[in-house]
Amino acid sequence: MENFQADGEQRQYLLLEVNENGHSPDSKIQVRDLSKVSDKDVSILSKVNVDIPKGVIMGIIGPSGSGKSTFLRALNRLWEPPSGSVFLDGIDICNLDVLSLRRKVGMLFQLPALFEGTVADNVRYGPQLKGKKLTDNEVYKLLALADLDSSFFSKPGGELSVGQAQRVALARTLANEPEVLLLDEPTSALDPIATQNIEDVLVKLKKDRGITIIIVSHSIKQIQRIADVFCLLANGEIVEILKPSQLSEAKHPMAQRFLQLSS
Repeated sequence: MENFQADGEQRQYLLLEVNENGHSPDSKIQVRDLSKVSDKDVSILSKVNVDIPKGVIMGIIGPSGSGKSTFLRALNRLWEPPSGSVFLDGIDICNLDVLSLRRKVGMLFQLPALFEGTVADNVRYGPQLKGKKLTDNEVYKLLALADLDSSFFSKPGGELSVGQAQRVALARTLANEPEVLLLDEPTSALDPIATQNIEDVLVKLKKDRGITIIIVSHSIKQIQRIADVFCLLANGEIVEILKPSQLSEAKHPMAQRFLQLSS
């Protein structure tokens, strides 16, 4: 596949200026030559290289099966890459304790699994592993951040809808005070109002806490609303890196086709 790369200002997301150790002080995450092949010898990711600056929202879009979720899972070692490297603040994540890494790089799944117990128990879970018990007020604030009112505090996790479970999982992830937030279709089960509320939360987290956010979405409009930059994955390769306002400038034929069908 011909490799189309961004130029000018957008090139910073492909290769930021590096120091003598090969790392950029402006990058939160650096991905180098990340590759994965399926058991049937089908390429899922092919030498993916990208630098993600601190405090940005990066959208990941692309057709089904293009490697989007696999890419996310590699960033906090839910999938161990046999080929390539991922760096967090210049440190190879394979050299970091897994639990510590996953507190720093939190992930929210499309279909999150809640633990047994109440919503409050779920939100408190991560901090408790570090010996900290969140107060009721702290739990209420985290629920509010995730667009859940106080009535959810004592509800059993098993009685929630998928959309409600997604929001509880977001509150649970935020309880760990992550530096990076990975989101795999986080609003897929939400109504338009709840979706907008969560999008507002993500933008606020970026602005107020400087969290780096990487979001996989099938919604081009969502990426346009909240992302600073987006990557388009096709056949396991990054074929476009552009600002949302430049969607119409996509050059790769598969990118053009995908954007046309998604608009």
